[in-house]
Amino acid sequence: MRALTTWLVCALVAGRLAAQSGSPYVPLHHRAMPYVEHLIAAGVIADPAPLTRPINEADLVRALEAADTSAATARQRAAVRRLLLEFRRGSAGPRYLLAGDAGVAAATNALRDPLEIGREEPPRPEGPSRGFAWGGLALQMQLGALVAVTHPYFDTRLKYDPDYFGKKDRFIAGRNTEAYVDGRWRYGEIFFGSVDRNWGPPALQGLIVSPSPYSYDHLALTVGTARVQLQALLTQLDDLADTSGAANHRYFVVHRLLVRPSLGTAVGLWEGEIAAGRARTLEPWFANILNLGLLVEYDQNVKVNSLLGADFESAVGRVRVFGQVLIDDFQVDRSTQTDSEPPSYGLTLGARGAARGVAWTAYYTRVANLTYRTPNVAETVERRFVGLGRSFSDYDQATLTASVLAAPGLLLSSEATLVRQGEGDFRLPYPPPSAYGTTPTIFSGVTERTARLALGANWQGGRWAVSGNGGVHLVRNAGHVRGVADTRWVGSIGASYRFRLEGALP
Repeated sequence: MRALTTWLVCALVAGRLAAQSGSPYVPLHHRAMPYVEHLIAAGVIADPAPLTRPINEADLVRALEAADTSAATARQRAAVRRLLLEFRRGSAGPRYLLAGDAGVAAATNALRDPLEIGREEPPRPEGPSRGFAWGGLALQMQLGALVAVTHPYFDTRLKYDPDYFGKKDRFIAGRNTEAYVDGRWRYGEIFFGSVDRNWGPPALQGLIVSPSPYSYDHLALTVGTARVQLQALLTQLDDLADTSGAANHRYFVVHRLLVRPSLGTAVGLWEGEIAAGRARTLEPWFANILNLGLLVEYDQNVKVNSLLGADFESAVGRVRVFGQVLIDDFQVDRSTQTDSEPPSYGLTLGARGAARGVAWTAYYTRVANLTYRTPNVAETVERRFVGLGRSFSDYDQATLTASVLAAPGLLLSSEATLVRQGEGDFRLPYPPPSAYGTTPTIFSGVTERTARLALGANWQGGRWAVSGNGGVHLVRNAGHVRGVADTRWVGSIGASYRFRLEGALP
């Protein structure tokens, strides 16, 4: 607590010295984000935060103001104006924003991602087909370099979502989707609280930091310039019992060096550690942003689960290519049986671009069978049984998406996806050394294949918004039973109303 107080005081003092104005983040679930991502993929605006989400509101406004819309369609230019109207704030000085929203929806299941259906091993309930209702009230206060945000909401869908670990025995369930204090100045940022984050290409969940788990409280630090940054995230995870049944305290620490050698290229090098133990505390040498976790592990003679990775994005002509790789466990010395375990890794390769107003994204991703699993179950890369990066392993996926602004405020999208899912899952026990030789690197057991074809739409008109997504899943070897076929229709539709009040604080 003393360290946290010191960090926040330093952030406020440094922000005042630099005369920098703070700015909140645009949440990943904000109804404007599909339009923002479309404009970025179409090349209408530059990505304000390459390989990083969420986007800071002030950075988004600067990107919108700097957009060269001479080659954009009339509908894309209109979208830029709408977004500026949404996020451009009034005069400088202490300000507040109070935004409320309420909505209803109907869906064939209670999951956030339709590709989650039936993929866990053992399977988890996906929730019933039914109607849902939600509502929330977000408060933002901008005080010089300091920003305070809180967004409590209720959502009846949470009661049926297996990814949600909260209280489910009441008529409604609720939580704070964002609740944080953030201090920004010219050469750094200090953040404490909860918000959904994603590290890596924004087209899909990152391999180490992603919005797969519901937002959790964490401390984040950024030091550097817009071209070169050191970033760190640390948090305490839920306690988890080891093989003996004893509870282990667990901590998650991630460091990343993000470099932008040119306006069209960004590269990130990162490492993550899961530290666990029955009486463990968060050691300061892992929280040190300038330390390398692997070296600390040897120097301090402590045990952690270390993961290494990199992500990149670069312009090649009119197309942007992107990728990410995670190395969880590769054995170099195979002199003993315990050194012969299959490699654990994840990778993504893709590209995005636009043609005649249609933005497209194509990517291939793969996560190996034992990725995110360890012999010490307490070091598994998960929070409340949901992956901190990807929430699935032992699969690969190829996806092609396209989006177009068909009318003012109307964004249409399409998706074609093929998923091959083995029976491996990071929630399962790690195989014993005697089984290493027969454990496949990927696609254990019977591989389930799902082809998804889907269409989606988002419409906004003033305070009202309507969104929907529907598609068909053509499944082979359904339930990992060879020869069994299944066809499933998966979809959702919802409508919401939003209001906001803003002004200067006295």
